[in-house]
Amino acid sequence: MNITPTTSAMNLLNTAQHKSADAAQVIAKLPIQNDEVGSPEFNSGDIIKPVLSLKEAELETSAAVKLLEADKKTLGSLLDIKS
Repeated sequence: MNITPTTSAMNLLNTAQHKSADAAQVIAKLPIQNDEVGSPEFNSGDIIKPVLSLKEAELETSAAVKLLEADKKTLGSLLDIKS
């Protein structure tokens, strides 16, 4: 099996997309009423994990983009050398 930077980047993007979708769903389901922090059902600890998952997904997406850019640059350099 041949693993390329593009494959790794696409896997990272896919993982990040799933993480962000899961985290967004958890955040959307949190019990928050009109006065948000005044709600007796709201626990600020409940939102920490999904927000960290969103940040992790952002960092994974950034890493995937950098991988794709590096692969593109490398491929361009190889084409320049062969021309």
